Amino acid sequence: MRCGLLGKKLGHSYSPQIHSHLGDYTYELFEKTPEELESFLKHDDFSGLNVTIPYKQTVMPYCAELSETARQIGAVNTIVNRGGKLFGYNTDFYGMSALIKRLGISLDGKKVVILGTGGTSKTVRAVALSMGAGEVVRVSRTSREDAVSYEELYAQHADAEIIVNTTPVGMYPRFTECPVDLTRFKRLK
Repeated sequence: MRCGLLGKKLGHSYSPQIHSHLGDYTYELFEKTPEELESFLKHDDFSGLNVTIPYKQTVMPYCAELSETARQIGAVNTIVNRGGKLFGYNTDFYGMSALIKRLGISLDGKKVVILGTGGTSKTVRAVALSMGAGEVVRVSRTSREDAVSYEELYAQHADAEIIVNTTPVGMYPRFTECPVDLTRFKRLK
């Protein structure tokens, strides 16, 4: 069985080391440019993939079938190859839900701000709504129909109670950075 992580830049990933302890299968990093993606998905020999930035939405048209969760959210983070047909799933939804419950965080009636507008932000939005968030605001570098800008965030949503970062800021090599000034929020604990 050959599995791996599909993304654009993966040099920081510890996934192969983690998976070597989980089971007896090959787990590789499949670092692909957008131009290489179609050929890889259509012709490479793999059993399953985890999908990360920036391909969680891009891979969807290559899947013969999508789980109901992946279809509703509009993002895929897991692909299973069954006889050459790709099946797309969104397991992030269940992982995020379980993490929030495990931490004992209640989203019920709260204003949740999601930094970023990629596939992961769509998943976090779906989780927040399923857990009763009172308002969910997505933030982008520029204002658009489904997201406010960072300037609008500070001006109109400084009362946010929960902030979830789905941007690459905070990941290697920018692990000491934060995409927002947390001191500008009144209700964060």
